[in-house]
Amino acid sequence: MKRPARAHPLWLAFVLHRLSGLGLALFLPLHFWALALVLTGPDRLDAMLHFTETPLVKLAEFGLVFLLAVHAFGGLRLIALEWLPWSGPQKTAAAAAVAASLFLSGAFLLRAI
Repeated sequence: MKRPARAHPLWLAFVLHRLSGLGLALFLPLHFWALALVLTGPDRLDAMLHFTETPLVKLAEFGLVFLLAVHAFGGLRLIALEWLPWSGPQKTAAAAAVAASLFLSGAFLLRAI
């Protein structure tokens, strides 16, 4: 009996790619807003730099780097699906991409703290 599409392991890779893209799209306007605030004066720049040293911001930076890495590896997975013939090891490659994303964002977090 054939499993439903949502039970397929690569469905999770699809969901992660979509959610990471949504997270990055939500982050960009906030980032531009923060940059605009910082450009209005040195007081705000100092306040923003002080705020970025808080543990919550460091954790958010980890999340941002993770989203970026997941989205980049998810895009590479889509390119592979379009250009390469389907094979069973693609499931392993998708899991390796998530592991690499965790490693990259974890290394960024350890360097930031």
